[in-house]
Amino acid sequence: MGTPITRRGALLGGAGAAGLALAACAERHHDPLPVPEGAFKHGVASGDPRADSVVLWTAVTTEAAAPPALTVEVATDPDFTDIVWTGEAAARPGVIPVEGAFPVKTIAEGLQAGRWHHYRFRGRGETSPAGRFRTLPEGPLDEYRIAAFSCSNHPNGFFNAYRHAAETADADLMVHLGDYLYEYAMGGYATEDAERLARLPEPRHEIVSEDDYARRHAQYCLDPDLQAAKAAAAWIPIWDDHEVANDSHVTGAENHDPRTEGDWIARRDAAIRAYHDWLPVREGETLINRYGAVEIGDLASLIFLETRLTARSEELDFSSFPVPAESDPDDPEIQAQVRRWREDVIGDPERRLIGDDQRGFIAETLAASVQAGKPWRVLANQVLMARAEAPNYMTQTPWWLRQGMRLTSEFHWQFAQRTAHGVPFNLDSWDGFPADRERLYDAARAAGADFLVLTGDTHNAWTNDLIDVAGERRGVEFGVTSVTSPSPFETVNAPGVNFGRMTEDRNADILLNDAYMKGYLVLTLRSDEAVAEHIAVSTIKSRDFTASAASAWRVRPGNGEPMSAPERLG
Repeated sequence: MGTPITRRGALLGGAGAAGLALAACAERHHDPLPVPEGAFKHGVASGDPRADSVVLWTAVTTEAAAPPALTVEVATDPDFTDIVWTGEAAARPGVIPVEGAFPVKTIAEGLQAGRWHHYRFRGRGETSPAGRFRTLPEGPLDEYRIAAFSCSNHPNGFFNAYRHAAETADADLMVHLGDYLYEYAMGGYATEDAERLARLPEPRHEIVSEDDYARRHAQYCLDPDLQAAKAAAAWIPIWDDHEVANDSHVTGAENHDPRTEGDWIARRDAAIRAYHDWLPVREGETLINRYGAVEIGDLASLIFLETRLTARSEELDFSSFPVPAESDPDDPEIQAQVRRWREDVIGDPERRLIGDDQRGFIAETLAASVQAGKPWRVLANQVLMARAEAPNYMTQTPWWLRQGMRLTSEFHWQFAQRTAHGVPFNLDSWDGFPADRERLYDAARAAGADFLVLTGDTHNAWTNDLIDVAGERRGVEFGVTSVTSPSPFETVNAPGVNFGRMTEDRNADILLNDAYMKGYLVLTLRSDEAVAEHIAVSTIKSRDFTASAASAWRVRPGNGEPMSAPERLG
């Protein structure tokens, strides 16, 4: 998420944050979570499933200079009495170990479609924990469940969402929508509670080199709740920006300074190499082109996007805003200047989020899905796709909160003033690239396709209609809240002020904006309906928590007509 709502601070300048910090200090300190012993202490994972194959991953810890070759077993039962595939896995030549731990991957092939399998690794006289996965189904299918996650900041809290999904979601597939890890140093973004929670980032400094990224990945892999989620089902992860650096684009990032952190491409490639080493993902000829699609029986096509590193133009910020923030929003000349700014600067057709090749791939996949008669097309997408206008914080917030904004942060006070002129909620999202969004919508229209969208990034939960410039529904978006990363509104001490409700009131296309919950989403696909459940965990500051469905939404397929608007259940 980019400016004006930043990951480095609260939207409204952190009014009341000091009181919240004092309250946090009074809470108890946690002991570090126990680290498993043995050669396979980083757990196991499966990913990028196909109907007949899957990637299997582990890391093996050894005192030897090179890791041993591992035997891999895949069975149809948890006792491994019916072993259907056996193979070997070895570390990639040149892979960087972390404290003697070498990441290892292999692809198990020739498997039966749509079946649950169990797997384990053997080596050094030890056997790894077992995991399970379901190969993608083929043919008729009654139901398919996807658990979706985003924005898992390790120092900010416990991964209760992962634990709950592993134990109760009954997911056929898990999708991570990006910001699986964060690059910041201790003392940086969202590390305020790290010492109290015994979740200090490793390494302590900001990660820049391949070794740094590998060490941060290895730390995440030691988390028991993340291990449980990875072992429970196959994953398809996509990256957003923090897998490399905040607000990444083709030529750089907001959180990259070439004067002190070196060449951007070198840093990007180091991060992506570590990502592929430490996650169960397939590797193409070019690692950066991580977009693609999988087919889920006769129910759905799942298309996963890459919106950061292959085509994205540099993010706009509000330095280009054409009038002083305090200008009269009712002045016709002021209104004309703001309108031209939105049309000519933000709406510049040269601004790109995805490239022509990727959009062509999406169009072909959508058309093939429609031709195959599948009721659903699901896009796994990094940043908010729906149009989202910022509320007018100059009229929709109480006077005492506006006074707090004015006194605590000039930057955020100016943004609040600009909202009186009508500005997008976030220029880092598709709203900062509206011409590219319409090109995507045009491709879907030409294919006769609509789609569901699963989106991460915002640390909020959303249910949105996706409406094109012609006023037609192109699809429905479910924004997945964060596993732990803080909402921009959390530190605003404003009792009775609901910032999500303000956003809903300002935007007819936005049916839900929960600006505070933590958790994940479960999407259940059936031939006649798709049901999305926003699952909320009660806390991320303790591993003692409860979880419940904060809201649930049903969408009916269009079957040649636009899909239905989301219907709230319960």
